[in-house]
Amino acid sequence: QVQLAQSGGGLVQSGGSLRLSCASSVSVKDLYAMAYYRQTPGNERDLVAHILELGKTHYADSVKGRFTISRDDANNMVYLQMDNLRTEDTAVYYCFANRYGVNYWGQGTQVTVSS
Repeated sequence: QVQLAQSGGGLVQSGGSLRLSCASSVSVKDLYAMAYYRQTPGNERDLVAHILELGKTHYADSVKGRFTISRDDANNMVYLQMDNLRTEDTAVYYCFANRYGVNYWGQGTQVTVSS
């Protein structure tokens, strides 16, 4: 069982920055992948960025060059640094982890970007 505890998020003006944090209850080195997804009302949850166990990262085209996913192995944390935020980034953001083929989700955190 993996528990993911999220923090960060909130309200920011367009062009601003936020950092999301996700704490894992197990060593992040034991996780095949960690990621952030986001979801808006009435829509599916979409991948924002992921980081694999060997550190390879992937970003959705809409956030490339603005968001950075990183991992702190010593503290079992994953971060999503979000810069140059846009109103269309407004969503609930979810932390995700995969371990031995099982998916786990954080509780979600609201990010609201105002114009």
